[in-house]
Amino acid sequence: HWELLQRGRALDNQVFVATASPARNPDSKYQAWGHSSIVSPWGEVLATTDHGPDTVFAEIDLVRADEIRQNIPISKQARLDVYNP
Repeated sequence: HWELLQRGRALDNQVFVATASPARNPDSKYQAWGHSSIVSPWGEVLATTDHGPDTVFAEIDLVRADEIRQNIPISKQARLDVYNP
């Protein structure tokens, strides 16, 4: 569910999401999945790691993020006549 949560937050908020996960430690009771990742505002996984120690990086295209926000303008679709945040 780790990747799904990252992709969902990126889509929900139309932002790039970068997440860091601890590397897997075989001696620990809790086994982290690892896979630190960077996700685009469209929910695409741009870069990810494996379950071991690593560094994740990706090119961030701010123009593409603006295009996504223009094509699906969720920030302008608030129904203030129905609720006031």
